[in-house]
Amino acid sequence: MAISVEGKDTPQGLSKPQAALKRSFDFFGAAVGLVLTSWIILPAWLLATLDTRANGFFTQERVARNGRIFRVVKLRTMRPDTRLDTTVTTGHDPRITRLGRFFRRAKIDELPQLFNVLVGHMSFVGPRPDVPGYADALEGEDRVILSVRPGITGPATLAYRNEEELLEQVADPERYNREVIFPDKVRLNREYVEHWSFRKDLGYIWRTVVG
Repeated sequence: MAISVEGKDTPQGLSKPQAALKRSFDFFGAAVGLVLTSWIILPAWLLATLDTRANGFFTQERVARNGRIFRVVKLRTMRPDTRLDTTVTTGHDPRITRLGRFFRRAKIDELPQLFNVLVGHMSFVGPRPDVPGYADALEGEDRVILSVRPGITGPATLAYRNEEELLEQVADPERYNREVIFPDKVRLNREYVEHWSFRKDLGYIWRTVVG
């Protein structure tokens, strides 16, 4: 069975009971998470606003389930730099502020995505949401990745936990991301969807929390 998305067929991933279980966990987990972390998110938003001289909440278009577009919410960690026009970030990207580096290292900048999980844009576990031009351009059986909600964490996220440092070591970060990292993420994410289990999701969350 396949889902038709903008003229393309997306292979069916999780069964309806599996999808319902995953979504229920996401909804209640995100609601609890927002309550428990609001004391971190709100002061961090204020600090990010002062640090970057812009709204401390940063939103950007990303590709969601079935190829739909949504706006992911994160804490702003970068200032604009007219010399750079790329969505690929390296470890010493000059746009990242000192406070932003701390937020990124501690994963505090990811906390507002709990809102995206709560409203159904994202899941706790799944493929990371890409900017348009990557996941939405997948072909054939690889499009099964689009049958699930993108996640805050997942196998590819954990495998490339140090992606920014890795990109810093290559001459052409954009090309390396496009030709090496992204195809490997597709492989990992496709395996995740095709062999999904709730137990594995809990394992990915645990590994993310404990580092």
